[in-house]
Amino acid sequence: MFAAGTRWRALGARGAGAVLAGVSGVVACRALDTDAVTPVPQLLAFLPWLLVPAGGAAGVAVLARWWPGAVWAGVALGLLAWYLQPYGGGDGPGGTPVAEVRVLTSNVEFGWATGSLIPVVRREKPDVVFVQECPLACQAAVREELGTSHPYRAAVPGEGSAGSLILSRFPLTPVEGVAGNMGMPGAVAEVDGHPVRLQLAHPEPPLPRQIGLWKRELGRLRDFAARARREGGPLVLAGDFNATRDHAAFRRVLDTGLRDAARSAGAGRAPSWPSRTAPVFGAQIDHVLVSKEFSARRARFLHLDGTDHRALLVDLTLHRP
Repeated sequence: MFAAGTRWRALGARGAGAVLAGVSGVVACRALDTDAVTPVPQLLAFLPWLLVPAGGAAGVAVLARWWPGAVWAGVALGLLAWYLQPYGGGDGPGGTPVAEVRVLTSNVEFGWATGSLIPVVRREKPDVVFVQECPLACQAAVREELGTSHPYRAAVPGEGSAGSLILSRFPLTPVEGVAGNMGMPGAVAEVDGHPVRLQLAHPEPPLPRQIGLWKRELGRLRDFAARARREGGPLVLAGDFNATRDHAAFRRVLDTGLRDAARSAGAGRAPSWPSRTAPVFGAQIDHVLVSKEFSARRARFLHLDGTDHRALLVDLTLHRP
């Protein structure tokens, strides 16, 4: 009986060690500020949820009386808890408020959720709408149904996931967007007499064979944001980034001085994907990033039938520099 107990403790310690080794590898990449290679980027998207296997391994280590493993698990849990803290931010705008802007971003998944998006726009009355994966039929439906309330648009035409669209009730001047496999249009909105640069974001996802492409496209968004900061002026960069703040490539975008509106409004960890398990489980990969001229008052994630993403609706205040 004593030998059986010893054998079970040894097996428990071995299993806990294997789990902790995997969790520690992902946490180490987070600490070293790298997205590394598959499967690290995919696991980093769900970094907070690694508390579950790490906690389980801690319990098994204690039951197996494997005290070095219990200490190891404690360190891993401590680091995971540390990385739950908000990233980025800084001081809010100090100037006088000059305009209120409601922004909605939604990935309609190949246009399948177009019919769900239209009534949401009518109900919530956003001033600016960023729509990803909006093919030609989607763009035509949006133009027909929302052309009166949102008469201005900047679009990249395309089928499947390539088409994207910015809708606005403010006058828009289309400008060059950011290059990518999927459309990322740009525009300048005239918001109550104040020019605001709008840019849609939709880099490729970090699939196993295209991690390099994902990093390059997020790098282009980072370069765009850095250039916009040098040029000055208000900026809204919104869309499906296919990345969370636990990805180094996304943090590089935030490091240009942009703020995550959902995080500023207290919803920094609310998952947006996959919608079928949110808000219980998921990752926040849909974001509205804003420059220092904006403050965020409220952020809500909305369910749309037909897409695996929840839409993000934020209320922003534009301040005088």
